[in-house]
Amino acid sequence: MTPLLGTRPAAWLRDLAMGARFAVTGGREGWFRTALSALGVGIGVAVLLLACSAPSVLDAWHGREKARENLGQAHEPRASDRTVQYAQADTAFHGEPVRGRLVRPDGAHPPVPPGIERLPGPGEMVVSPALRELLAAPDSAQLRARLDYEVVGTIGDKGLLGPQELTFVAGLDDRSAGEAYRISRFGKLFDPQPPSARLVLLTVLACVVLLMPVVVFIGTAVRFGGDRREARLAALRLVGADIPTTRRIAAGEAVVGALLGLAVGLLIFLAGRQAVGAVTLWGVNAFPADVVPSPGLAALVAVLVPAASVLVTLFAQRSVTAEPLGVVRNRPVRRRRLGWRLALPLTGLALLLSLARDPQAPDDWFRVVRLALGAALLLLGVTALLPWLVEAVVARLRGGPVPWQLAVRRLQLNSGAAQRAVGGITVAVAGAIALHMVFTTYQVGYAQAYEESASRPVIQLSGGASDRQGTRDVLTTLRRTPGVTWAHGTVRAPVSPAGDRGTRDADGYRSVQTAMVTVGDCAELRRKARIGACRDGDVFVSKNQGGRATDPAFVHPGVRLNLNPPEGYEDTGPPRPWTVPDSARRVQTVRHPGEDLPGDILATPGALSPARLQDPTTELLVGYDKARETEAVERIRTVAFQVNPGLRELSAVDNPHDRQYDGVRTALFLGAVLVLLLIGAGLIVSTVEQLRERRRLLSVLDAFGTRRATMGWSLLWQTAIPVALGLVLAVIAGTGLGTVLLTLSGAEVHLDGAVIAGVAGSAAGVVLLVTALSLPPLWRMMRPDGLRTE
Repeated sequence: MTPLLGTRPAAWLRDLAMGARFAVTGGREGWFRTALSALGVGIGVAVLLLACSAPSVLDAWHGREKARENLGQAHEPRASDRTVQYAQADTAFHGEPVRGRLVRPDGAHPPVPPGIERLPGPGEMVVSPALRELLAAPDSAQLRARLDYEVVGTIGDKGLLGPQELTFVAGLDDRSAGEAYRISRFGKLFDPQPPSARLVLLTVLACVVLLMPVVVFIGTAVRFGGDRREARLAALRLVGADIPTTRRIAAGEAVVGALLGLAVGLLIFLAGRQAVGAVTLWGVNAFPADVVPSPGLAALVAVLVPAASVLVTLFAQRSVTAEPLGVVRNRPVRRRRLGWRLALPLTGLALLLSLARDPQAPDDWFRVVRLALGAALLLLGVTALLPWLVEAVVARLRGGPVPWQLAVRRLQLNSGAAQRAVGGITVAVAGAIALHMVFTTYQVGYAQAYEESASRPVIQLSGGASDRQGTRDVLTTLRRTPGVTWAHGTVRAPVSPAGDRGTRDADGYRSVQTAMVTVGDCAELRRKARIGACRDGDVFVSKNQGGRATDPAFVHPGVRLNLNPPEGYEDTGPPRPWTVPDSARRVQTVRHPGEDLPGDILATPGALSPARLQDPTTELLVGYDKARETEAVERIRTVAFQVNPGLRELSAVDNPHDRQYDGVRTALFLGAVLVLLLIGAGLIVSTVEQLRERRRLLSVLDAFGTRRATMGWSLLWQTAIPVALGLVLAVIAGTGLGTVLLTLSGAEVHLDGAVIAGVAGSAAGVVLLVTALSLPPLWRMMRPDGLRTE
């Protein structure tokens, strides 16, 4: 037989090709090992491709958002054949936001937003496919009554942020005329604001926590079936291959698993992205076509995954020598060093703690790098600490039942395969616990805020007002609505000192000192201040000026005011003078929880008509029966929309964050369970291969009368000990990372015990599953005929 030697490139290629052939010609068992490795790598690649698609998803989402919107132009155009009056008419239904826009063209050639062929006329609307389905649902009677327009078309994908978005565009009528402004184009221009510290924290943490286990898992997946591979390399040594040749053959075998993993990952990614339309996170819902990996990042994944598989395989060969008569592991017995293993998490912790003393903005790149690197090193340190921890613990275990002693002795001799598999569990669980802590804390914060807001069953509405009679009509209609217990409303508007023309900044925006005037009848004003006796025609001046940080000192009885303050980019027109009567009484205003400031001037309609004010706003407060909350809230929204579609709901009745955070937390938990199951599959493979390696020993034990139950319990403990130690380390690291991150963001720490218990229970289930599936091979090998030899 020709020795498998050679150092030329052709010989190297031959060795790699031989390894590739071994990966696909090993029979059913060989195919199973290769398929398991490809599946593990494929899942990691799919996650990486999804992460590489995040920029394209956000770019497409924001691009469609900007293309269809116009929140007003600095210089409002004059009415022409190519302008349109535009107003917002957002609402909500059972906690789901519904985006609404109202349009009325000024001529025959108005601008049209993307996704719509023509603008709807009065009484007409075009809707998104999701809203059309919702309107047709049996329990959507209130929504149908609210959006009582004729549906004349469907908004195309170019006009939607995602397939699940609820949105409509309807014809503008006189009900919302006071809310409308004129535009000449669609397309929003704005200066992006820097992200909040919480958003940066969540984004960076999610990237690190989701990608670190993927990297570790890929490294574990390419080593599935390593024991059989090493036995095969020993056979090659027997026929003349040298050690470098066997390593190249092993690298060729790993490359095949990695390349198959790339193909599997691409298929999983292509299949999985079809379901992205059903997922909505923080209002972001995307089309499958948006999920396209960045070409550069995708090419990097395609190169790095096979390269990493080769490096991991060669690294694993350092402590294994395939000799002609068998595999020699760890020839120089060395204790694992703790120093460098501790240095990794301590360095990560130091980087994270350094952020607490950094006053820089949250979007500073150096801060983001330290946050990502600190979290990554902390999680990587968990993987590095696990082998030392397992070795240190099992080395000190003594005595106990026979199955326990057999398991401990086996781990003392060789625990490498179990440690590698459990390392992936440790990183995944630690990251999941940290993310769960962050999400749970933020969810609790939002829940407390909404609970405080919803403690008073009140809905606050705000919109344009033409006169006081319109406000009275709205209140009368609301008070007749079933489920409404009371309703109050006033008209508010800014005023400025007479003769004050203000100043313009560099952009041309004029600002002027203003005060707030509130117009309402005596009953409404008594809720705002202690006014005592009152009749129509009275005016009151606040003693405490509403309690604002910067009180308008110019407000007092007898002062001359301008009801048309010159504020904004455009000239507001001629002044509208009005004098506060000398008879105006100073009163103490009262601010109720959850309501706006009462105002600096309180006037009855007989003293000041709302029609004289510039852009007056109707402020409505509606109380409802808490026992009929869902029905009452939807009826109030319907009545308010029918009166004026432009009325905005300002109160926090629904808590959309609960569903969003619950969805993320559930997805994280399911992801952690999936990783546990996949690594459990790797544990099964390595356990069965170790049993085959010890077949003769098992036959000897059977010949001496060892019970199968004893060996079964031994197998259970052999799997459970590393998993238990890994979970302990994961809980400590995960809670530590979560605590540090929450402390940095100034949030109160909340530990999600249910998640920790669920993950621990899942790990216990994986241990039992691995043991149960390993018992049949164990019993087949515990036969006396295994002692036969030739």
